[in-house]
Amino acid sequence: MEVHLIDGTYELFRHYFAVPKRQGPSGTEVAAVGGVLDSMLGLLEGGATHVGVATDREIRSFRNALYDGYKAGEDVEPELLAQFPILETVLEAAGFAVFPMVEHEADDAMATASAIAERDERVEKVWICTPDKDLAQCVVDPRVVQFDRRQELEYDEAGVMEKFGVRPESIPDYLGLMGDSADGFPGLPGWGAKSASVVLAHYGHLEAIPDDVEEWAVKVRGARLAETLAAERATAVLFRRIATLVRDVPGFGGVDDWEWRGPTEEIEKVCVALGRPQVAERVRKLADARALRAQGLAEQRARDADE
Repeated sequence: MEVHLIDGTYELFRHYFAVPKRQGPSGTEVAAVGGVLDSMLGLLEGGATHVGVATDREIRSFRNALYDGYKAGEDVEPELLAQFPILETVLEAAGFAVFPMVEHEADDAMATASAIAERDERVEKVWICTPDKDLAQCVVDPRVVQFDRRQELEYDEAGVMEKFGVRPESIPDYLGLMGDSADGFPGLPGWGAKSASVVLAHYGHLEAIPDDVEEWAVKVRGARLAETLAAERATAVLFRRIATLVRDVPGFGGVDDWEWRGPTEEIEKVCVALGRPQVAERVRKLADARALRAQGLAEQRARDADE
């Protein structure tokens, strides 16, 4: 089996800015939610069987207590923010496993689910579906890959190395040095993507980098980089901690819990609320097709056993 882990927060943002605005019967903006639902149904129609969608029920997380500048959601448009709980309700009614995060983040949910799936010997491949560079740290050859669905780009360990210049396990160190503007932490002064990748490609982690530049086995421009790191190593370690994803968030169950088995009885209701009642029929037909296929496979296995 294959497991698809979806960054629901990213998908909601992407569709909010990509699709025309559309209000449901209640007057609430729901176009982005509808766009994500269409995308998830398309994933099922493409053959996906085990799907988990991670969402941020709260924008703030435990990382805000670690660093005051960490993203807190103040710049998220209220019209978009209001669609987060709607998305969870709609996806659950459509039968998807949803991982709503409060203390942790959607990235932590995907990291946790990928770790669970990797430990399951039945799982042949785990698709971490997001372009977020944080998730590159979870890539493990040959079974766990990162996949940008919009650009249809797949990254294994070699792909991560080619894109960032460091191995997956060094991604948190990489972000600790250069920062991540999307998450609101700046990294160390003078350190950029190039210098961080060159140094970490050799040393791997912050602790292994000597304080004295004369001891460095690699050459980078900027004599003050070593001085900055020596003076602010604790800050880099803090930023690395912020960039390190949690892989043991409780309450995820196992891979079998993420299998799509069809919608709940609420599907018609939520589709009406979206102003798209016809989508419920699409979901029902997809479930019926899955049931027929499963029945056919069971009958074939029974015939094979009799022969």
